[in-house]
Amino acid sequence: MSYRTVLASRIRAQASYRLSFTVETFNSILIGIVEFAEIYVLLANVPQLGGLSLAQAALVFALANLGFAIADMIFGQLDSIPQYLRMGRLESFLTRPMPLMAQMITADIQLRRLGRALVGLVILVIAWSFLGLPMTPGTLWLLILTPITGAAIYGAMFALAGGIQFFVIDGAEFTNAFVYGGGYAGQIPGSVLLLPIRVLFTFVIPATVTAYLPALLIMGLPGPALLPSWLGWFAPLFAIWAWCLAALTWRAGVRRFTGAGG
Repeated sequence: MSYRTVLASRIRAQASYRLSFTVETFNSILIGIVEFAEIYVLLANVPQLGGLSLAQAALVFALANLGFAIADMIFGQLDSIPQYLRMGRLESFLTRPMPLMAQMITADIQLRRLGRALVGLVILVIAWSFLGLPMTPGTLWLLILTPITGAAIYGAMFALAGGIQFFVIDGAEFTNAFVYGGGYAGQIPGSVLLLPIRVLFTFVIPATVTAYLPALLIMGLPGPALLPSWLGWFAPLFAIWAWCLAALTWRAGVRRFTGAGG
C-alpha cells in the first residue's frame, strides 16, 4: 500500500506540470526515432544487415526498444546512485524499514519514457505489416512475452550497474558501457557482433535474448553461430540468470556500504 501511495504521488506530480511533461515526452520520442534512424540509414544503403532486411531489423529494434523503454521507466532511477553516494543522501533510504531498491525505484518513476516505448510499438506495427507473417499462437505468445522478458533483462542490467557503484569510485561511465551498450546491442542483429562480444551479450549479459533471438523465432530464421534461434524460447531463464547476477552484486554492494562519512 505504501508503494502505491508513493507511486501515485509521483504520477500526480508529473501530470501537474503538463508543459514540462509534454516536452520531456517529446524528447523521449525523438530519442527513439534517432536511434531507429541509424538502422534505417544503414539498410537504405545496403540490402541486408547481419542477414536481415530493413523490415526484419526493424522488428528486432522495435521489440528491444519496447523492453528497454519499460526497464528504463521502472529501473532508470538506479542510474542516480553515484550522485546519492557522493552527496551522502543514500543513508536516508537505509534508515527506513523498506528495501533500498524498492525505495529508489519508487523515488522517481519517469512516465515520459513511455514516449520511447510508443516509438517501438509504432515501428513494430509497421514492420509487421511489411513482413506479412502469419499470426500463430506461438507468434502471439512471443510478441507478448518478448517485451516483458526484455524489460526484466534490461532491468537486471540497471540493478547490476547500481550494485557495482558501491565498489568503484564514480564508476558511472563503466557501468553505462554495458547497460546502454547492452541496450544498443539488443537493438541490432546479433549476427553483426564479433564472436567474443556475441558471447558476452548472450551468455553473460543476455542482451541478444531481449529481441534478436525471439525475432528469429517469429520470422522462422535459424540464427548465426552460437546464436541458434531456439534459444529465444528460453528468454525467461536468461532473465532469471540476469537477476540472480544482479541480486548477488546488489546485496554485496549494499552490505559493503558503510556511509558517506559526512
